Amino acid sequence: MSEKRVIERAKREKRKGRAPSTQAGEFVREEIRHVREGVHGARSIKQAIAIGLSKARRAGVDLPPPKQGKVPERTRESAERAYALGHGAPYRRPPSAKRKAAITRALKREPQGTASPQALSRQARAAAAKRSAAERSEAAQKAVLTKGPGERAAAARKAARTRARRG
Repeated sequence: MSEKRVIERAKREKRKGRAPSTQAGEFVREEIRHVREGVHGARSIKQAIAIGLSKARRAGVDLPPPKQGKVPERTRESAERAYALGHGAPYRRPPSAKRKAAITRALKREPQGTASPQALSRQARAAAAKRSAAERSEAAQKAVLTKGPGERAAAARKAARTRARRG
């Protein structure tokens, strides 16, 4: 189960009017920290992100499952189940102790180096490269609406630093 403070942070993001994906980011951050600390491993950074998103859905974040054709059907069905559980679906019995232990053992066998800052950077760049400039711009415009003046100024400074570095 996710730590109380992660759920609190996600609720705070919701109160601020942040998007569901931003709220889910708290759970993803927690999962990446788990992999880095060695609580368990992950085959790839994508797997760590997927586990975090699943936890977010189970915790009640309004993050809809991906549309058909975007991801493998099995992934989409899993996301639908997690979303339903977080949104009042009838209670499902938790996995048996044996199954829970098997899941934990399987995750512990996975490598821990997959959540390195470099791997996360590679994943972010690859994800951004799949989106058009217009889509990225639209996301930025939407983000501006939920930022206060202080956060906008900080974002502008960061953007200026990035532009300066890239030349």
